[in-house]
Amino acid sequence: MEYLTVAYQALFSAIALLILTKIMGYRQVSQFSMFDYVNSITIGSIAAEMAVDLEGNYLKPLTAMVVYAAFVILLSKISQHSISFRRLINGKAIVLYQNGELYNENLKKAKMDVDEFLVECRINGYFDLSQVESAVLEPNGKISFLPVTEERPATPKDLGIVPTQEEMFANVIVDGQILEYNLKHIGRDKNWLNQQLAGQNIKKIDDVFLAVCDKQGNFHAYPKINHVVDRDILG
Repeated sequence: MEYLTVAYQALFSAIALLILTKIMGYRQVSQFSMFDYVNSITIGSIAAEMAVDLEGNYLKPLTAMVVYAAFVILLSKISQHSISFRRLINGKAIVLYQNGELYNENLKKAKMDVDEFLVECRINGYFDLSQVESAVLEPNGKISFLPVTEERPATPKDLGIVPTQEEMFANVIVDGQILEYNLKHIGRDKNWLNQQLAGQNIKKIDDVFLAVCDKQGNFHAYPKINHVVDRDILG
């Protein structure tokens, strides 16, 4: 009976956690501020406690989860209307390097030493600091780099070219299922889709793992590969 209680409460806490997370908004872990990180751990801990409470008293931890979520949402709303409050909660960017000068005091403030900074530079493709104009530590812990003008990639504007604006590809087949709404969105129909598949020697929709297309008619289909590919080309 205890195992059934734990299983039921675990399912209930997972559903509650999912609902509250969706209400609080989508955000990747890499985009978390310190405040987001602490709150996510706290809410997750409460959810875990609720899942294994053998006394079956899940209303108290659920109330605590809801209060935490409401608190996060409230602070988020206040932050949207107050820059100073936003910086207080989320922190603010710190300039680590600019115009050939490495700011040691700002590195100390960021709790980062020179070696860590150089590692981040190399990870982002900068093995020579002279290639960097500015490096800024963002509130989410990531470092943004602005290369010097001579080192950045050339753009069509630099070359005097005006290319056609590319658009997003729409998924028109996923795992053998036609997504008719997406097909209609790009101005195509099933007859056109079948013609495209025939052109790639694909006879059945069920054989397609993924097919994508944009409004210009650029079409790509990826058939299902029903065997294990064990070639290790990265070893």
